[in-house]
Amino acid sequence: MSSLSSRQRWMSVLAHSRPAQLRSHWQALNLNPEYRLLRAPEIGLTQLQGRMGATGRRFVLGDMTVTCAVVQLESGGHGYSYVAGRDKAHAELCALVDALLQQPAYQERLQQQLIAPLAAAQQEQRQQRAREVATSRVDFFTLVRGESP
Repeated sequence: MSSLSSRQRWMSVLAHSRPAQLRSHWQALNLNPEYRLLRAPEIGLTQLQGRMGATGRRFVLGDMTVTCAVVQLESGGHGYSYVAGRDKAHAELCALVDALLQQPAYQERLQQQLIAPLAAAQQEQRQQRAREVATSRVDFFTLVRGESP
């Protein structure tokens, strides 16, 4: 089995993955595991909360759609997923990958050929966004006023 922190990491990578990228990497693996849906992908809402000044009182920021799914492998393992948006196929594939990653026979291959490339792509997207934001950054400074001689 896997540790909680490593499962949290791969669940985060899967949930934040772009559906087309995930499907592309998945298809390259050419895996066809037998599974059944315990909870077919369904769309719901979750409430987003914020904090005033990041540390103050909570307030309702708004609602967001999420899609969740639960699968069971023929071998008995279970996989879960919650993804932002309304993509049922994405949620189902994330749940399937979660179930397989908990199986020692699949874990190393999936980590190397699916999770690692997706995590690298996400890191590159974050860095690209940071570079774009940095070009528009404005530094404000205060001049010290002194007496004129």
